[in-house]
Amino acid sequence: MKTTTAAAWDRCRQWIEHPRLDPGMRGEIEALAEDPDAVEEHFGGELVFGTGGMRGLIGPGPNRMNLHTVRRVSQGLADCLTAARARSVPRKVAIARDTRRYSAEFAEESALVLAANGIRALLFGEIRPTPVLSYAVRALGCDAGIVITASHNSRDYNGYKVYGPDGGQAVSPLIDALIAAVTPLDFFDAVKIISREEACKAGLLELIGPEVDKSYLANVRGLSRTSPRSRLSVVYTPLHGTGSVNIAQLLSESGRDVAVVPEQSGPDPEFSTVRVPNPEDPAALDMALKLAAQTQADIVLATDPDGDRVGTAVRGRDGTYQVLSGNQVGALLIEYICSSLNAQGAMPPEPAVVTTIVTGELGRRVAASYGARIIETLTGFKFIGGKIEQFCTEGSPSFVFGYEESCGYLAGTFVRDKDAVIASFLIAEMAAWHKDGGKTLLDVLEELHRRHGYHAEDLLSVELRDIAEAERYVAAFDHLPAAFAGSMILEKRDYDRRIGWDYAPMRKFSLELPRSRVLHYSLADGSWFAVRPSGTEPKVKFYLGTHAPTAAGASAQLSRLREAILCSQG
Repeated sequence: MKTTTAAAWDRCRQWIEHPRLDPGMRGEIEALAEDPDAVEEHFGGELVFGTGGMRGLIGPGPNRMNLHTVRRVSQGLADCLTAARARSVPRKVAIARDTRRYSAEFAEESALVLAANGIRALLFGEIRPTPVLSYAVRALGCDAGIVITASHNSRDYNGYKVYGPDGGQAVSPLIDALIAAVTPLDFFDAVKIISREEACKAGLLELIGPEVDKSYLANVRGLSRTSPRSRLSVVYTPLHGTGSVNIAQLLSESGRDVAVVPEQSGPDPEFSTVRVPNPEDPAALDMALKLAAQTQADIVLATDPDGDRVGTAVRGRDGTYQVLSGNQVGALLIEYICSSLNAQGAMPPEPAVVTTIVTGELGRRVAASYGARIIETLTGFKFIGGKIEQFCTEGSPSFVFGYEESCGYLAGTFVRDKDAVIASFLIAEMAAWHKDGGKTLLDVLEELHRRHGYHAEDLLSVELRDIAEAERYVAAFDHLPAAFAGSMILEKRDYDRRIGWDYAPMRKFSLELPRSRVLHYSLADGSWFAVRPSGTEPKVKFYLGTHAPTAAGASAQLSRLREAILCSQG
């Protein structure tokens, strides 16, 4: 049993007694006040911003997602935008939401807080994929954007993501200013709010019209690289999320034969057909794979609740389906995009592929084979989006593609976050184009391995009760012996200290990326691994990658590396 701190009890009483407390929440708090552990969990701390914004369990108290935590952050955002610089034309913020519990309420409350502060809130009236919000921020000339979502987390979660005027997830200095603005705010008395009627009458709350969706989809279609003749059969599932808005129709209009998993086609905040609505998890594709087997579909696509990640499975020549990893799909898309650009004489000057420090090596080798520069960022697509803004501002290099191992991909620069709509469109087109040549995506992947070496990756996640426990796991890998998993360590990178060590000449070098609690090791046999705490969930993650002349060799390396990591955990 936890020890409930005096501060937690005091804050619990303050919430219960405050006259502005949401009436429906008072009964919830009174019920959990009988459980000291619950009081500490709900009132002993506050939700904080991580790599994906603010995300947490739904419930009462400052350490949960609820009406008051959402209003407080919205007030902080309003204060940031107001303080940035005075101007006569009201600032604008676009707001979107997913299908989760309370997402509609949280989106509207965010809008009403902004309106109460004289900021125009442009609200999508219905669910929208996160990348559409990213596009809308830029298309409508907004100062910021908000998405109410917990991405692929389970049904008990919701979240609040903030976007900058470039359409990318908020990074420094905006995120630092937001945190500084929110921290001192009282959850009740410091928050301004008006009614929907007042906001609409004042012209400070508007619904975003269909022209934004039409413009966005026109831009997506503009990314087409080829015109395949083959009819590709696709089974698609939105996993009860926002992909249901436009992906199936887009694929169908592009000449694909699309079957949507009926049990998962509509919004369901309980996500009742899956354990977790995460397309990285092969189990989330079970229903889609069953339908694909019945219809003999060529590929399976599954998107997460906010429509920014896509999982992929491909039918092999033996009729069975293989779920591809984010690393594999990323490599395939790089090959498809770069080869078609080359063939059409359309490769831009100084082409660049942007990826993360924990993404696999195959895609990098494919990109390099086409003369593309490989640029690394920290984990989180907000850093990839930030690079796109930098490239556009400076005029070079030319962004060709960005991806991360967690099934997030992006082509084009009109969106500044991972985009499952774009990815689904390009994956289906790519599969149809290769079908014209008598190949499946599995055939093409085998060709890439033969050309660039066989690569294998894995992700080990350790569930924690509290994210603070992650430090113990990371620290256990801070001082490893010279040999690990049967191979000599060649290089260590400590992104927290921003220092790396080349073990062969024992040379120390500086790391340019910002500080992050990540340790990354490269081994003499071509394998590598990294450890980092999750930025959005109470987990510590181990990323593993190997490279060998044969598939069996890469698999054996991966097994040795996995075993060594499991034995070395603190």
